[in-house]
Amino acid sequence: MTRVEQEVRLTPHEIARVAAESAADALASDIQVLDLTALTPFFDLFVVCTADNTRQLRALVSHITNALDDVGVNVHAVEGEAESGWVILDYGSVMIHLFTPEQRAYYRLEDHWAAAQRVLVIQ
Repeated sequence: MTRVEQEVRLTPHEIARVAAESAADALASDIQVLDLTALTPFFDLFVVCTADNTRQLRALVSHITNALDDVGVNVHAVEGEAESGWVILDYGSVMIHLFTPEQRAYYRLEDHWAAAQRVLVIQ
């Protein structure tokens, strides 16, 4: 059976785990997966992580999208540019936020979503 014939269905938690592990493999830091199911109808999970610089941020985008593509999950949209310090990968129910340290400190998503349960943390 070819990959096209196989329909891969990962749960949002599985997508988030693949993304977080891929980010860790690419040396991202302070990786957190936040469960937002009780807080908003728009998303199930946020994956939030930090890249040391814009070059690493570009590499993270590539590494994560390739890892998810390899398991049959395609990105719906990519918002932002590495040069801005914040890139969002939209996987429907899972949003992946990739930041430089300065932008992560400025936007403080974890503070905004403080009531969210942290289901995975990779330092």
